[in-house]
Amino acid sequence: MTSRATRLWVTAALIGIAAVWGGTFVLVKDAVERYPLYGFLGLRFTIAVIAFMLLFPRSFARFASGTLQVGVLAGALLTAGYVFQTWGLQGTTASKAAFITGMFVVITPLMQAVVLRHPPRKLTLFGVVLAVAGLWLLSGASADGWTQGDTRVLLCAVAYAAHMIVLGSLGTRHDVGALTLTQLAVVAVVCAAISLMVEQPGLPKDGSVWFALLLTGVLASAVAFAVQTYAQRHISPTKTALVLVTEPAFGGFFGWLAGDYFGIGGLAGSALILGGMVLAELVGVREGGARVVHELSLEGMPVPLVEPEETQP
Repeated sequence: MTSRATRLWVTAALIGIAAVWGGTFVLVKDAVERYPLYGFLGLRFTIAVIAFMLLFPRSFARFASGTLQVGVLAGALLTAGYVFQTWGLQGTTASKAAFITGMFVVITPLMQAVVLRHPPRKLTLFGVVLAVAGLWLLSGASADGWTQGDTRVLLCAVAYAAHMIVLGSLGTRHDVGALTLTQLAVVAVVCAAISLMVEQPGLPKDGSVWFALLLTGVLASAVAFAVQTYAQRHISPTKTALVLVTEPAFGGFFGWLAGDYFGIGGLAGSALILGGMVLAELVGVREGGARVVHELSLEGMPVPLVEPEETQP
């Protein structure tokens, strides 16, 4: 039985991971102003693959029939998500990007209702309404209003939602470590190939770019996954999701420190989005005998977790 002290330490570690993920929005935005987008993503995920293999060397032995195919499909969607998110950061603030990316949590149950024919619960729909209202308020929080960068980040949220559908359906039949390794490798290979064909940037010469690469590749990806895996053994998926839902708040906070402006409308919109995310994430959607609770991961790897179905409200 897990002691209270262990649960507290695990919770603190998860809060730290949420803070790291929130902070990466500012770091990545600055990095892609100094270094080409695809080159940055290619190097970031190459570093993530190496770090992941060092932390989880047994992942290679856990590939089953179909793992590679599902991993490639999920990896393609994850690639689209990261490309749209990073591209979007070039045309919006880090704070808005963090909250708009978080919309994938409320898009997922709607997409699940269409693709998997699992109708969302009433409270989940209420969470969607809250989040959309918050997005409308947030879009008017800056002098520029809704920008092309915001649209790209919203497309990122759609890609992440589709990614969650794959993980929550086909992905549950395969080892999480093997799937994660495949997805990281897909993002690394695709982005590196595009960079070599289009950008040909060479290695970065800016120390701040290398700092962003190492932090996002090692700490925000491989180490974060290790912390999540350890946390799953000591606290419930629901509690884990509740802790990680603070990530956009950290993103907004670090963006504010970097000079992003919110205003009353922006703060209200951010609060509504967070409220909608909590309802959509913790209430969940109908599943056959179980409900899938997804760890909220805007910058790290979203991992599907399954816990027993609760009584319908």
